[in-house]
Amino acid sequence: MADTHKQWLEELEAESKVKQEQFMNDIASKLRHPRMYDKPNHPFRGAPDFWNAFEWSEEERIQAFTDNFLSVGGHVARLGSMDEVKSFIVQKAEEMSAKYVIRQNQPELDALGLESALTGSSVSVWNTDDEQYWRARAAEADFGIVIADHAVAYTGSVTVLSAPNKGRSVSLLPTVLIIIIPIERLKTRLGEVLVTFDEAGREQLPAGIHFISGPSRSSDIENDLTIGVHGPGIVYALLVE
Repeated sequence: MADTHKQWLEELEAESKVKQEQFMNDIASKLRHPRMYDKPNHPFRGAPDFWNAFEWSEEERIQAFTDNFLSVGGHVARLGSMDEVKSFIVQKAEEMSAKYVIRQNQPELDALGLESALTGSSVSVWNTDDEQYWRARAAEADFGIVIADHAVAYTGSVTVLSAPNKGRSVSLLPTVLIIIIPIERLKTRLGEVLVTFDEAGREQLPAGIHFISGPSRSSDIENDLTIGVHGPGIVYALLVE
């Protein structure tokens, strides 16, 4: 019995290898070049020096980020102060009849005073009540409000890190996401953000590092583009002086 089972496994492995060869040969044929069996040489590692030195001015960064974020269906507003941020959020909550709002537990958001300003909405602050099931609270929220840890102009991306006081669900589950981006955190290149994680070291990495480039977009079901399936369908990026 043991010999028969071993023989059967060997036959399965042989069949699998034949299928792999056919698959790779088919790809090479469609690419119109012979099969490559040797690993390509990689004489250079990381970004070249000229790219590491590439830098936009503040206005160029703001314009590039805005263009990129708008191109994928996001919304961008440039505001002069946190008071204007507060007014913007209150206005949008009234326009959209937002009943439930959840925000990160951050000092900058504490200072906005949204709990008293959003008279028509119930505002929850992440992880401030041990009895609360916070993931469910985020899932029912109309608005999620977060502060960006980083932003990248060249890719139109925002980086949001997770922590006990700023759970990932705040940016992933509500219908509408509002991201407040202090302009000093807007960088030119993605590498400027990634290097901070290397410098921090493995032990200091957060549980989650999320790059957000506009509203949720999915085309994996019959190649039909759908908005808001895997995250917020409406995303506002508020660039604050």
